[in-house]
Amino acid sequence: MRQEEISLQTLTDNEDIQIGYSDNDIVIIDSIQKFAEVSAAHVSMNAIAICTQGRVQGMLNGQPMELHKNQVAIVPQNVNITDLMVSPDFDLKAMFFTNSILQNFLREKMAIWNDVVYIRRLYVVSMEDEDMLFYTNFYEMLTLCFCKGAEHPFRTDVIQSLLRAAILGLCGALKERILTDKVSIDAGSSTNHFQRFLDLLHSLEMKHRTVEWYATELCITPKYLSALCKKHSGKTANEWITEHVLEDIRYYLKQTDYSIKQICDITGFPNTSFFGKYVKDHFGMTPMEFRIH
Repeated sequence: MRQEEISLQTLTDNEDIQIGYSDNDIVIIDSIQKFAEVSAAHVSMNAIAICTQGRVQGMLNGQPMELHKNQVAIVPQNVNITDLMVSPDFDLKAMFFTNSILQNFLREKMAIWNDVVYIRRLYVVSMEDEDMLFYTNFYEMLTLCFCKGAEHPFRTDVIQSLLRAAILGLCGALKERILTDKVSIDAGSSTNHFQRFLDLLHSLEMKHRTVEWYATELCITPKYLSALCKKHSGKTANEWITEHVLEDIRYYLKQTDYSIKQICDITGFPNTSFFGKYVKDHFGMTPMEFRIH
């Protein structure tokens, strides 16, 4: 048994894994039976996996997890899976996503995903028969798109649109689960402070603010805010803020006709010069270059 790094690159380079589709943000796996040889793994991408047969058990960030046939695993990015044990017939279909594409798919509904994986840590969800029928038919539709080949002019757009629809459907089911969930969050716990931070981050149109600003709004210290973010998600408060600011910038540049000055004002930058440098530092190109790229 061995340890595995599961990332965009390692998945696409692994000849033992049956890849259905991959691009710069997504990998879809038809079969991962070779996973049985892994004893531990670091998963650097967000993942949704449906167990099609057999079962697997292990520890996900120190929390016990067991996945059976017709169950879905919802895994956030940068988690450690250890003590893996799988049945001989274990197999699954899985979709791996970068955080940027997941935020692009979900936008304001990203709050549901974060609530599930970081607050409630609901990593495994059982599927009803009608749900499994839906996702089986959905996957067959995706397979038809795979077969069109890379030369099809809108292949990536079609596949990403289908994936977005499926993930939105899953988030709808998760929201229903949350509304009926009897587990309450202790109002005085660090988990509650972390949830309040995420809620605040998702609710703001102007997210480009300092950690100190967010901490003041939450009536806690910046050091404590960063510590509890690291504890619950493996990411610092600044990393959370940066991810959301970048996704807002990506959305406004790619999906709207707003001017650079308008986007600069909406996202909270003091001037277009600073905004341009920020975009250049993170995307490797100017705002206008990124918009037409």
